[in-house]
Amino acid sequence: MLTLSDTRPSRHCEGLVRRDFLGVGSLALGGMGLAQMLSVRQALAAAGHPVRDKSVVLLFLSGGPPHIEMFDPKMSAPSEIHSCSGEVQTRIPGITFGGHFEKLSQMTDRFSIVRSYRSNNSGHTYQKVASGNNPLKATMGALYARVAGSNSPDTGMPTNVLVVPEAIEPGLKLKSNFETKALPTLTAAGDLGPNYVAFNPQGGGQLKDNMQLKLPRNRFENRRLLLRGLDKLKRRFDDQSLVDQTDKYQQQAFEVITRGVAHAFDLSSERSATVAQYDTSHLFKNSDVHRWYDMSRASNLLGKQMLMARRLCEAGCGFVTVSDCGWDFHSNSNSPKNLGGMNWLGPQVDHAVAAFLEDVHQRGLSEKIMLVVTGEMGRTPRKNKNGGRDHYGGLTSLLVAGGGVPSGQVIGRSDNHATRPISTPYAPRDLLATVLYSLFDVGEVRVTRGVPTELINLLEKTQPIPELV
Repeated sequence: MLTLSDTRPSRHCEGLVRRDFLGVGSLALGGMGLAQMLSVRQALAAAGHPVRDKSVVLLFLSGGPPHIEMFDPKMSAPSEIHSCSGEVQTRIPGITFGGHFEKLSQMTDRFSIVRSYRSNNSGHTYQKVASGNNPLKATMGALYARVAGSNSPDTGMPTNVLVVPEAIEPGLKLKSNFETKALPTLTAAGDLGPNYVAFNPQGGGQLKDNMQLKLPRNRFENRRLLLRGLDKLKRRFDDQSLVDQTDKYQQQAFEVITRGVAHAFDLSSERSATVAQYDTSHLFKNSDVHRWYDMSRASNLLGKQMLMARRLCEAGCGFVTVSDCGWDFHSNSNSPKNLGGMNWLGPQVDHAVAAFLEDVHQRGLSEKIMLVVTGEMGRTPRKNKNGGRDHYGGLTSLLVAGGGVPSGQVIGRSDNHATRPISTPYAPRDLLATVLYSLFDVGEVRVTRGVPTELINLLEKTQPIPELV
């Protein structure tokens, strides 16, 4: 995002510093209010545009959440199989969740669980799941951006956004591990090309350099001169020679700033009570988690990531991917014994998702925002010698809420040891269709000029999970 810098250095006990300001969001330069942005998308849908007045938030639990500890605890199975965290009774008679999901167990009227979903994937190949293995090799968010456009023509808001922990705390220094390399594939655009890759508000590098506007302190305090400075910056970007040297990602960032939607990325403008409602930083210390290699990309910021996701949807973004890393629970030297990582990440998901569901409900947005919670795979039903679970694609956790889909149900069944579905099995291709049918008017997509034939064929040949339509 744009950094406004005071060019006059000041001194404190740590030496010379240059003061940075992040004030553009509150100015809403020439932009629309959130209600106006939502009405624009609604008007487009009513006018026959293929994009419905909906948004999707994909909470991707990277590493492979153990499906038994999540929503299918199997406590009647032998100890080497059943949930290590016990179980908690839900509001649905006879249905229990893993013991870490106390809040969600009391909100089952707000979402559906699919117990017969399987990723058919036993490795950290995010792209295969997030794309539903479609022939374009483009993830769901990229497919959405291809139809809706990479930026809203009315607001400048990117239509496809990735929210990582560094977007919440720009100075956060998470370590690198296998997830660092795999993360870009979560929002890959495949054959659609780089223009449809998700916008990452974390920024950095050349983007960071190009998004700076330096002003003397006395000029910063003068709003008129600040606006003049922004106009000058905009003229630089309007110059064709500079635009030719600027990639699509940087142009998206500039649109965010000059079109008045930067505040959607700025949690400081949110009510303090709402921030507290979402906050998960008290649940564990990052330093405790980062002692383990497989959890070195995990953080306690998921609650605020989900809050940012809600703000982005409310501001007109159609697809938000929230990345929560650290779920590779082999319980070897790279993660705690006996699935100990669940003691950190399980309660955090419970808290963050419950806060999100309650917030969108209170705001009357439940019908407009679909939430999908899943990962690239599940975990072996039988625990290994360290009490952990290894890679497994035979069953995978899946929660779907809002967006007009039916709720209050557990769809499908697994066998007694949670090794395979014993009802109709569903796969990433079925999830992809469920999401796309929520976002698009399929009939309108067929007659929309410029939509790739492969995407039209995909919509025609796939069907949503029947219980979710």
